[in-house]
Amino acid sequence: MRDADPGLFGPGSVTWHLHGDPVMWIGGIRALYLQALHPRAVRGVMQNSDFRDDPWGRLWRTASFVGTITYGTTLAAERAGARIRAIHRRLTAEDPDTGETYPVDEPELLLWVHCAEIDSYLHVARRSGFPLTQERCDGYVDEQRASARLVGLDPADVPADTAELATYFDKVRPDLASTPESEQVLEFLREPPAPDWLVPARDVFWRRASRLAYSSLPEHAHTLYGERPLPPPATDRGLRTAGRALRTVPSFLRWQLPPRHIVKAVGRLGPGTHPSAYRLSRQEAG
Repeated sequence: MRDADPGLFGPGSVTWHLHGDPVMWIGGIRALYLQALHPRAVRGVMQNSDFRDDPWGRLWRTASFVGTITYGTTLAAERAGARIRAIHRRLTAEDPDTGETYPVDEPELLLWVHCAEIDSYLHVARRSGFPLTQERCDGYVDEQRASARLVGLDPADVPADTAELATYFDKVRPDLASTPESEQVLEFLREPPAPDWLVPARDVFWRRASRLAYSSLPEHAHTLYGERPLPPPATDRGLRTAGRALRTVPSFLRWQLPPRHIVKAVGRLGPGTHPSAYRLSRQEAG
């Protein structure tokens, strides 16, 4: 008998279809660039994680967490959230300028990480040609309050639509700054370490994706980093080209990559539930 539990979102949600799109990897890189500009948040990461020693492992674990809470059962999502909250409760960071020690699960820090992530996914998806109406964009932001709850936030304190998300970014902008930690993140994202046999692929594919992700950041982020982006028209063309190219890879091949969250979800819920921009457009038309 099938386990018909759709999880926290399910095939009728924007999240289900958007998170299955391959440009989410570019959105994830943009999120890392943006998140690193909050001094307290990036110090919490750099002082408590193996980002320097195992950056690829950390990125993979983050992607797996997003996949679990998107496509896993409700129980799997809740357990993943509980693990993250338990880890964060034990961690602190230190401000090198003041000597202050603070918990990494401060609501303001969790909120920044959350908002930078969903804004990046949504921003890159739209500019790459993923079909989204304004109503669906607002719906996605609202749906993601469930993800915010899993990491320890009160959904009532989290933006519920794109207008509230924009207001939040206006409010937090004075807190952003370039720091030694953000420069380390910038250096990694421009040219991450790779074994010799992967260097050619990194130089061809990763650098292009990273350049597009960086160029899609807001202008004030470029100013803080001090790196010149591609012009906006070139960024738009690049993202649309990347979107078309990535979407030509058959989904059944992409979904076979571990940990196969989507394959497992479709197996659980049945044929016709796989994520697809076309299916989302059909829902909008309906």
